[in-house]
Amino acid sequence: MSAIDSAKKFAKDIRIQVIKMVTAANSGHPGGPLGLADIYAALYTKVLNHDPKNPEWAERDRLILSNGHVCAVRYAAMALSGYFPVEDLLTFRGINSYLQGHPSTRYMKGIESSSGSLGQGLSVATGLALGAKLKKENHKIYACISDGECGEGMTWEAAQSAVHYKVDNLIAFMDRNFIQIDGNTEEVMRLEPLNEKFRMFGWNVIDADGHNMEEIFAAFEKAKEHTGSPTLIVFRTVIGKGVSYMENQAKWHGTPPNKEQEAQALAELA
Repeated sequence: MSAIDSAKKFAKDIRIQVIKMVTAANSGHPGGPLGLADIYAALYTKVLNHDPKNPEWAERDRLILSNGHVCAVRYAAMALSGYFPVEDLLTFRGINSYLQGHPSTRYMKGIESSSGSLGQGLSVATGLALGAKLKKENHKIYACISDGECGEGMTWEAAQSAVHYKVDNLIAFMDRNFIQIDGNTEEVMRLEPLNEKFRMFGWNVIDADGHNMEEIFAAFEKAKEHTGSPTLIVFRTVIGKGVSYMENQAKWHGTPPNKEQEAQALAELA
């Protein structure tokens, strides 16, 4: 099986697990994780330098999840990669589970930062990237950010700092689905022209289809090769991708499916 085909199958498995997790918890955010599944499949099958058997390996790439509410996609990708048993995914959001609704370094290894409040991830990633530069370490820092959090000032302070310190070991990628909890991003707080704004700050910006595995792989490869400035990959995505009744619907940002809806979703994803 080719790397592309392997990643596509992995993405399908991620989506299946996300639906099961959020339904079992009767709580959580299915839309974002479904939209990010292809990207996380690429990350965990090929892009990231990581070791599930040694999650604190010093030379690992760091992955910062800024929009922590979409953590179901990361948990699913980690479980399917061998970090922990897949069956533990069904404890998602349970009171005594280490798979909390927002990731925490307190409860599990393999998570680089606790997240919850939006807008902080790019700052954390910039700090880690600068630290790695100063220590002459070779690993990459990846930061998953949402489009909605670009309405917050802290994101732009980090964007400015990353360019100032020339942290070209930082690769941020954005889930650009135009949806946040209150509706379309351009109605809540207009962001466009978003790519041009980051370019004006001095970022290397790559635009790609977040559901085309070939484009996803190519975008990350280009980002790895770039030097002199941080890179942002703007992945155009569809919230709820793969489940017909969830696609492009803001209500599925944070609404779990019921059992009947779960059955329909799993049938579509099979």
